[in-house]
Amino acid sequence: MSESKKPQNYSPYQQKIIQRYYDNVGDLSTEKLAELVGELYLAEGKKKERVWKQTEDAMRRLKVPESRITHLMTQKNPTLIAELVKELNK
Repeated sequence: MSESKKPQNYSPYQQKIIQRYYDNVGDLSTEKLAELVGELYLAEGKKKERVWKQTEDAMRRLKVPESRITHLMTQKNPTLIAELVKELNK
């Protein structure tokens, strides 16, 4: 077995931390998307394009339907992304 494929032996404490992370990954991703909305309003130029790319990636991690991602990325309207965040928080 190669070095990178060896199973990890985590303590019970570490296992709880890892489990809590995975239990909350959806909330964390939604929070990140909300932060990106604020950045979209403030960013300009190349930074704004980079933030839109991060927004697209965040939506994919949240398993937003591809057709909706395409629509939102075509519109490039931060208000629509903010509405999505509200929807996800319900």
